[in-house]
Amino acid sequence: MDDVESSVDASTLARGADGERMMAGANQEGFMTTVDEQYAQGKKLRQQIPRSTHAHFTRSPDVDPVKILTDQDQGRIQSLVPERHARMGENPFAFYRAGAKLMATDLAGTPTTHLTAQLSGDAHLSNFGWYGSPERRLVFDTNDFDETLPASFEWDVKRMAASFVIAAQNNGFDATDQEAAALKAVQSYRDAMLQYASQGYLDVWYLGLSADKVHHALQKQGEGKRAKEVKKASKKARGKDSEHVLRKLGEVVDGQYRIKADPPWVIPASQMDPDMEPEEMRRLVDSVIQNYQQTVADHIKVLIGRYEILDAALKVVGVGSVGTRCYIGLLQGRDQSDPLFLQVKEAGDSALAAFVPPSQYSHSGERVVQGQRLMQTSTDIFLGWVTGEGGTNYYVRQLKDMKASVEVEDLEPDGLQTYATACASVLAHSHSRSGSAATMSGYMGSGKNFAEAVAEFSVKYAAQNDADYKAFAQQVGFGPENDSKGDS
Repeated sequence: MDDVESSVDASTLARGADGERMMAGANQEGFMTTVDEQYAQGKKLRQQIPRSTHAHFTRSPDVDPVKILTDQDQGRIQSLVPERHARMGENPFAFYRAGAKLMATDLAGTPTTHLTAQLSGDAHLSNFGWYGSPERRLVFDTNDFDETLPASFEWDVKRMAASFVIAAQNNGFDATDQEAAALKAVQSYRDAMLQYASQGYLDVWYLGLSADKVHHALQKQGEGKRAKEVKKASKKARGKDSEHVLRKLGEVVDGQYRIKADPPWVIPASQMDPDMEPEEMRRLVDSVIQNYQQTVADHIKVLIGRYEILDAALKVVGVGSVGTRCYIGLLQGRDQSDPLFLQVKEAGDSALAAFVPPSQYSHSGERVVQGQRLMQTSTDIFLGWVTGEGGTNYYVRQLKDMKASVEVEDLEPDGLQTYATACASVLAHSHSRSGSAATMSGYMGSGKNFAEAVAEFSVKYAAQNDADYKAFAQQVGFGPENDSKGDS
């Protein structure tokens, strides 16, 4: 994709458009280093951590994959744990989506560069997609940050690349196409990072991948079918606003909109606790929203203050998130045609937390919000955090605002590679906003060594994921009738 990928010679890294040398970073003595010096630092690191070693993967015998996954059931809403297991059991890719902590455990035992950037922590291909920017443009970017923390950049790259192998397997592609998808993802990440290393910090900061850019790039490459699919998905996403959500989740009761019950997937506040009076529940919801407002910008606080809170509900979301406490709030503006849905989602420790230095944010909700703000070019204006009853940490965001994703199951091999290019390019951009693009580029280089090594790792990890899927099915089971085995 020409808009998001290019080959840049390393000799051009240290000069902007006017030929001036750009300064970036600092060395161990605290002096500023040039981009050329950062590139050289990355290149030198190859001697300590050869790029070929990223192909290596052997799980430590101390790692019990089933225990790691079932331990995560603790602290969740126990009535929803069987649903979590059932969603994990749909196929090996769904299982992989729930395994961020398991893979973080495995990655901690692999060769690590310690070239740090703000990571997603769960950069599989389904955690990229379209959403609405504050300017009401449709943008494509990383869109899940529950596990975000600063860590070694290649951990995100490996999780992303392995997800393409597993998705390709799930689609019935042959082994050649499986590895090709991973290889394309890593090559695209490498090329995009090299491009960002050649640009000024502000230029990189303001970059974004809009739906229109993706569409035009596909047309330019002669990918007419893929371009039409993107355009169709974009049109669908633009229609997913709060009014659309209200039509799906709301109903009128006594002349007022309320959230429609759909147990156990959606449980309105009035049904959550039979021992709590409706007015008491209302005060609790009001308190959460009011406290959350203390973490948003003052002008957004004014905007939220114009809305009235009508209702709240518990809502089941995702695969790995099932069983965590996730609530939605329905607010109304000037009239019934002016709704706003907010999602209040539980934030626990990151899957990476045991393997990297502690987050600078003691509140897990703030960790998620600040990580998202750092990684995304355009970010939800309603992002904030709050502490709930019992000290539970939450983050808050707008619900389903112009959000859409690619139907991966419908992609052919060439379409999956095209999607890999888009995902890898925005991941590289997210990393370049906090890490040294030049140092990471210096390490990866412009050749095939790093990409081929990570692609080989991805194939190995896909095989491990399949083995873990079968082991979980045997020891715990994916259906509700077998779930009691996993609670021991």
